[in-house]
Amino acid sequence: MKKVIFLLYIIMFFFKTSATANYEKKFYDFSIESINGEIINFKDYKNKVILVVNTASYCGFTKQYDELQELWDLYKEKGLIVLGVPSNSFNQEKNNNADVKEFCDVNFNINFPLTTITEVKGKNSHEIFKWAKENHGKSAVPKWNFHKILINKEGKIEDTFASMTKPMSKKLIKTIENIL
Repeated sequence: MKKVIFLLYIIMFFFKTSATANYEKKFYDFSIESINGEIINFKDYKNKVILVVNTASYCGFTKQYDELQELWDLYKEKGLIVLGVPSNSFNQEKNNNADVKEFCDVNFNINFPLTTITEVKGKNSHEIFKWAKENHGKSAVPKWNFHKILINKEGKIEDTFASMTKPMSKKLIKTIENIL
């Protein structure tokens, strides 16, 4: 198991690249549909720090929902938005939004914003993920579920974190605290 994790780190490091970010658009120029069918207009998140996480109900990292909720509870009053983006891009999500919402409510008592089930990679990915790749490079493209993209108060990508980085990790917490 340690060898597999080590190899994953090597592969992720090898493919990590940064694009030259010209940021014709900022994160706040986009919107997405919430799991309840309402539009989440990211303009409402201006001057906030946003952690965008593609999630899935049947993933080995699904337990990270607990730490995402903890992170939200600790920092929402200081200006952090945790945004869960359920995705079936890796074939590990439930079939419909109602089932995802119920799963998150019953198992994790999630109260941070969730979107509808959304594509996060490839040509059919949501425009925020295309924007992230264009402005931050391959490291912004989710390679698995629970990939994290941290948006700073200026609406630009501050950093990205692999699925293995837990939401309450020192590395992620330090980065969030530095930009709040």
